[in-house]
Amino acid sequence: MNVALNLVAVKTIIRKEIVRVLRIWIQTIVPPAITMTLYFVIFGNLIGKRIGSMDGFDYMQYIAPGLIMMSVITNSYGNVVSSFFGAKFTRHIEEMLVAPMSNASIIIGHVAGGVLRGLLVGTLVTVIALFFTRLDIAHPFIMISVVLLSSIVFSLAGFINAIFATKFDDISIVPTFVLTPLTYLGGVFYTISLLPPFWQSVSKANPILYMVNAFRYGILGKSDIDIGHAYVILFVFIVVLFTACVQLMRRGIGIRE
Repeated sequence: MNVALNLVAVKTIIRKEIVRVLRIWIQTIVPPAITMTLYFVIFGNLIGKRIGSMDGFDYMQYIAPGLIMMSVITNSYGNVVSSFFGAKFTRHIEEMLVAPMSNASIIIGHVAGGVLRGLLVGTLVTVIALFFTRLDIAHPFIMISVVLLSSIVFSLAGFINAIFATKFDDISIVPTFVLTPLTYLGGVFYTISLLPPFWQSVSKANPILYMVNAFRYGILGKSDIDIGHAYVILFVFIVVLFTACVQLMRRGIGIRE
């Protein structure tokens, strides 16, 4: 298939996603900003004063990287699952399927849109965090690469959710019953060194723990896990999820039925 046509297709989908996010900014940008501000006020400012320090840092400073990563994860996932399911629901997915573009182009375009929204919201939350605490970036490359790779992972996961979804309720099941619990138990608000050995081992089965801690290491230089393991997990998830997306699209599951 013509590479130039696929590049045009990817750029078009990305442009559509950007316009969609900015057009309904009051739904896509404002809510996460308000939510994270409340987290900083309640958990960081009010409760944090009673907690004191966490792993050698002021509590507000400690949770800031986790809250930034949480906003990136939820918005990357949410953007792709809602956008692609919307394409299925309104039937304009059929136009993309008959157009001279590969399935990979459709996936990459939507994932890029999710990544852009995740990074946009993450940047906004970072700015908000600076009003509450000080963030001195210890390892810029690790910070940027981890947030980018994590955003790709959850954008791909959102794409798979959208493929299997048959109604609007289906796009909220995974975020509510899987993504949110894993995020809260992923070391956003605490260090796993506070947990008993057994629960530390259980926590290490949570992939979000590695993403949050690797991002925290990029900013604060402190982590509960090995950074190399975090990168391995991120790359493995990207390869597996992208391959799954391509196979599902190729078979037409949830699309041509």
